[in-house]
This record gives sequence, structure tokens and C-alpha cells, in this order.
Amino acid sequence: MATIRFTATLARHRDIPTLDAPGTTVAEALAAGLADDPFLRGYVVDEQGRLRKHVNIFVDGRKLADRLRLSDPVTPQSEIYILQALSGG
Repeated sequence: MATIRFTATLARHRDIPTLDAPGTTVAEALAAGLADDPFLRGYVVDEQGRLRKHVNIFVDGRKLADRLRLSDPVTPQSEIYILQALSGG
């Protein structure tokens, strides 16, 4: 199963465990891994399952390419990192 990890920035506001989730795409892994936590799922994706603007995801060290459908492939050994997008001026 893919491993879903959250950055320390997010975890310091809420206890977020490392999650193991089945799936062949980021969308499938997130759906499985976040199924029991609707608040956290709502923080990461919107009602259509699209990645929220304030969130970035990296899969095995590469930035997520498909922010709309989350169709980037994952393997059972993949590590999915979820972090807050940074902005400012």
C-alpha cells in the first residue's frame, strides 16, 4: 500500500497519522486513506475530488502533475506527501 504522509506544519495543528492506503492512482489512495476522516479529506480535496489550491502533493519526490483528476500513478511502495502550498510576497 502507498504511504500518505503530512508535513509537520499540518500535523502541529492536528494529530495526523501516517496512513497506508491501497490504490493505483493518487485519487484512489487518497479516497481510501482519508475515507474515515471527512474533515481532513475536505482540507485536501474539494467536493469534486480536485486538489485544493492551498495544498501540494508530491509522489515519490515528484510534484503532482494532475491536480484535477489526481490520476498520477502510485505503487504499493510509493510515498505521497501532502503539504500546504506556500504563497506570499
